[in-house]
Amino acid sequence: MSTRRRVWHTALEVGVPVLIVALWWVWSENAQDPFFPPLSDILTRFRELWLFAHLTSDILPSLAIVLVGFGCSATLGVVTGVLLARVRPMRELLEPLLTFLRAVPMVAAIPVIVATMGFGDGVRLLIIVVAATPPMLIATMDGVSSLDPVLKDVMQTFRLSRWDQLMRVYVPQAGAQIFSGLQVCLQYSFVLMIASEMLGATRGIGYMTLLAQQTFVSVDMWAGILLLGAVGYLANLSLTLVRKRVLRWYDGAHAVELRG
Repeated sequence: MSTRRRVWHTALEVGVPVLIVALWWVWSENAQDPFFPPLSDILTRFRELWLFAHLTSDILPSLAIVLVGFGCSATLGVVTGVLLARVRPMRELLEPLLTFLRAVPMVAAIPVIVATMGFGDGVRLLIIVVAATPPMLIATMDGVSSLDPVLKDVMQTFRLSRWDQLMRVYVPQAGAQIFSGLQVCLQYSFVLMIASEMLGATRGIGYMTLLAQQTFVSVDMWAGILLLGAVGYLANLSLTLVRKRVLRWYDGAHAVELRG
């Protein structure tokens, strides 16, 4: 990407959100609708509610569930995806199940798990792992399975061991799809955390946001929505930065290939 395009892209990334916030601020400043309070009131309540009062009681427990669930889902998905990609009989055996999982909304797992196991932090964690692992597994399996035949010939020429083949060729070449799976897995983890807290939890960001909506405290509800968006954005941004650093070689090679 040229310097000019990069500057223009950065300006759009920064300018569009700033423009939206400015329009929201001006439009809502004199609003009389109780369900759409002024943005200045929302930001004030955001600071009072989330930066002080509920930091340790609601924010940290929710983030802990998300991070642990995301870590377990990502690890299980990558390991199982690599295994299925490398063991053809096992992949063929489980292909119908994987096809089924592609078509089922992962949120559908929540009522089934809650009905059979009750509710608690462990169950919320299980919900994330059960629902967020399949997209990670499928992305990894597809990435490892789609190795360039030329690279397979190179591996045979150099007589790489199976471990070296896996760690030096298969996993690096599948890196782009693995990170795509990680982004989906992270999004699922946040969505499922919020949904599970709204169903039966007594603490957490999702619970507090739902409670504000049910008690018609609109400013608190909007402050909760703002927090969820900010946390999700920062988490996705962090993962994107890690991807750029880890896959710098891949992006460079892809750019050269496109120019060639």
